[in-house]
Amino acid sequence: MRDPIPYGRYLLLERIEIGGMAEVFLARVREGEGAGRLVAVKRLLPTLAEDPELVAMFLDEARIAVQLDHPGVTRIEDLGRHGPTYYIAMEYVAGKDLKAFLERLSARGERLRVPVTALIATRVLAALEHAHRRCDALGRELGIVHRDVSPKNVLLSFSGEVKLIDFGLARGRGMPEDPGVVRGTGAYMSPEQARGLPVDASSDVFSAAVVLHEMLTGARLFAAPTELVTMERVAAQVVPSPRSVNPEVPEAMARAVLQALERDPALRPPSAAAFAAAVAPHAVGADAAELGRLLVTLFPEEAERAREGDG
Repeated sequence: MRDPIPYGRYLLLERIEIGGMAEVFLARVREGEGAGRLVAVKRLLPTLAEDPELVAMFLDEARIAVQLDHPGVTRIEDLGRHGPTYYIAMEYVAGKDLKAFLERLSARGERLRVPVTALIATRVLAALEHAHRRCDALGRELGIVHRDVSPKNVLLSFSGEVKLIDFGLARGRGMPEDPGVVRGTGAYMSPEQARGLPVDASSDVFSAAVVLHEMLTGARLFAAPTELVTMERVAAQVVPSPRSVNPEVPEAMARAVLQALERDPALRPPSAAAFAAAVAPHAVGADAAELGRLLVTLFPEEAERAREGDG
């Protein structure tokens, strides 16, 4: 944007992303507590602000995410309405999502080192475990399931942080479900989610394994030209071992990925933590500094703008 736009107590500096439901802006707090600080403001598209169902979904994202307190989940700072529409202000993380990261690597004919893939996966799984096990004030599990674990919802920072974002489709205990309604990113859904069945934490484990398989191989696992064929692949395609594409993947890691991709939820690892425990040993030799350097190398202009913004 050529000129910053005043928006309540924020100043919208640049639109970072626009989707079918909301747009995200880099913003600066212009008054009150934290004045001058950068945040991300996610605003429901004005054309959707009169749809009660979409407004409820948008507000549910904030209500779920605000209950989470983990370094791998973006922090919610404010929820409100300004003018005709609603917004969520959240922690700003300078970086790129995993989808853009993998696409840039592929364009260069490169693939992630196995330890780096394991590092990213264990960070995502740690965030999922936190969400799955989060309890209310009475000690009851909230039963949060993300339901949209995919590369576009994993944010990597230029300093090497890994953040799970966008709880817009998440559901928790006591929240209404829509039986038979399929929502999410088709190529990363679990088979039960693709069929419109109730899902639990095991569904997120499956989705995380699809993402990990993609990082290891440099190829999308179930994606097809049409949504129908994608769903058919999710339901029935034989899943190749990541070692068949990338011989550098250790046998034990390949087994862990394939177990998490079992169609029967009962055969998958019992939790995100259990899957992380099987992957974590393969992250030895990688750290946040390496991840950050790689991101800066792939996106030098964006990294430079981020440094200027911090200044």
